[in-house]
Amino acid sequence: MHKPILFSMSMYLATAWTTFSFAQTQSPSPFDAGNIKIIDLGLSLDAKNPFWPGDNYFAFDLKTISTLENDGVLSKTFSMPEHLGTHIDAPNHFEKGQPSVDEIPAEQLFGPGVVIDISMKAEVDADAWLTINDIRDWETDHGEIPQRAIVLLHTGWGRFVKMPSRYQNRDTLGKMHFPAFSPEAATWLIKQRNIRGLGLDTMSIDRGISTKFEVHHIVNGAGRYGLENVMHLDMLPPCGFSLIVAPIKIAEGTGGPTRIWAVVPNE
Repeated sequence: MHKPILFSMSMYLATAWTTFSFAQTQSPSPFDAGNIKIIDLGLSLDAKNPFWPGDNYFAFDLKTISTLENDGVLSKTFSMPEHLGTHIDAPNHFEKGQPSVDEIPAEQLFGPGVVIDISMKAEVDADAWLTINDIRDWETDHGEIPQRAIVLLHTGWGRFVKMPSRYQNRDTLGKMHFPAFSPEAATWLIKQRNIRGLGLDTMSIDRGISTKFEVHHIVNGAGRYGLENVMHLDMLPPCGFSLIVAPIKIAEGTGGPTRIWAVVPNE
């Protein structure tokens, strides 16, 4: 299974580079390389990124430490929690004895992509979650989820990311309400489809109202990773594309900011 996927990816990248080399200086967004489109699914990091409520969490901070005018070089320093913006939850985030972010094998960070859309459910119920029946309905329409895929959940919540209070969606008691995976669906995807990881367009792979973080424990306990605050899922087809997941490589880190690219064949 690995060889055809890796071969296809090498062909995709070779095509992209060849086309890019002869393309006009002004490239469209998403990048269109003729045979493929490369779509960036990440947020730009800045102080406006929503962050998890808690005493030890804080906003992204960027400071200039040298300038071209005074030092001949422009350089900056930044500080942020590991789990901010578009980021990865490494397996050690919720489970002992599991790999840190720098220990995730590179081959686990590339694979076929799948998007399951529950945005209509989430529009009606902010506490909606992906069920096994939703997955079966998706497979009826699109075929079986490939083994070792990376499964993304489109909840529609990404449209609120520039409005942190709406993105968190707290009630009068301070509890957050946003959709995610159900524990049953996460378990099924791991056991039945051997997925590499899963992600979505909210702050957590568990619902906002979760207090036990069952999905995190299930996913991390199986040595898999989660991807949170993944954007532009409405731009992707349900299947037939590849994903490249490129997290920052922090030694012993539990996660970190992550670039995610979808490599989508043009029709």
